[in-house]
Amino acid sequence: MQKNFRRLDGMTLPYPLFFPDATRGEVRQLSFEDVKKVGLPGILVNTFHLLRLVGTEKTELAGGIRSHLGWDKAMISDSGGFQIMSIAKKGGDNSTVTDKGVTFTIDGVKHHFSPEDSIKYQMAMRTDLMVVLDDFTPPDATYEEALMTVNRTTLWAKRCKATYLAECKRLNIPRDRRPYLIGVVQGAYFDDLRIQSIRELTEIGFDGYGYGGWVMRDGKFDIATAKLMADNLPKDSVLYGLGIGKPDDIVKCVELGYQIFDCVLPTRDARHGRLYVYKAKEIEKIDVYQDSFYEYYNPRQAQHLEENAPVSTACDCELCMTVTRAELAKRWRERDERVLRLATIHNLRFYAILMEKLGSGN
Repeated sequence: MQKNFRRLDGMTLPYPLFFPDATRGEVRQLSFEDVKKVGLPGILVNTFHLLRLVGTEKTELAGGIRSHLGWDKAMISDSGGFQIMSIAKKGGDNSTVTDKGVTFTIDGVKHHFSPEDSIKYQMAMRTDLMVVLDDFTPPDATYEEALMTVNRTTLWAKRCKATYLAECKRLNIPRDRRPYLIGVVQGAYFDDLRIQSIRELTEIGFDGYGYGGWVMRDGKFDIATAKLMADNLPKDSVLYGLGIGKPDDIVKCVELGYQIFDCVLPTRDARHGRLYVYKAKEIEKIDVYQDSFYEYYNPRQAQHLEENAPVSTACDCELCMTVTRAELAKRWRERDERVLRLATIHNLRFYAILMEKLGSGN
């Protein structure tokens, strides 16, 4: 198992790593300085949205999306596939998914997005890690539908790998400065299809492999599929928990060997008044391996209007160091948008501490 993540500039970061979603090139409510202060190593950007918003020409002129955005830490990119599939499946007769790629309509304009398009733009962005375009398997897929997504994902993965190698050659990128390329394992809840996907993707060969498809099963995290993948993928490859973000699930996945995670949960929950709080008096006493090691805190509840303590004494973020529960509750009721920034900082600091604890074995 690899111990460190390598950036394009040669710098390394110890696993595990959590990347907050900066889908359109920014983490909602936060400046880049805010993101750096919470202690997370980088951000995740979305290929589809940045291709639309920035475009290849501006990205290449800037020398990559990091320079264009003004971000100087680690950056990983997803393929844009999930967003495009969502648009395509809502588009009815105006959208199609075929072996060639995805055709969809936005604002009355028809677009086509192929595996080659995804990789070429990710290479233009110069992110540290890229993900191949995959055919996302919906949670209610039949066996036949899941098999179709596995087959198409393999086909697209081959084309992504070929495009990646061609771009590396064209740009004369040495092996030790190439971005990670991640294949995505599909197959829904069918073990034999997951094994088929693993076999076909490992034959193509990738730097790492991601948990593809829906991660929930019967209302709970599908730990059985996560374990099946970890047990059958190459031990020297990077394991990426795509979209896995609940703290309990991250702990379980790290124990299985997963190293990279991204999710909208901490930032989205913060905006909706759901803050994560460790069940400990101080950071040094946090034990992420105990059952129920954290709880949710809702600043909108009236009971907090009389509490002069910080949200958490086991946190050193700006919110916990400068604002009391009573003040936060009051400002939340006043719909003061500045508290959304503080809540987002708090939740991301919670995840940064979680990664630190998991990396050190507590």
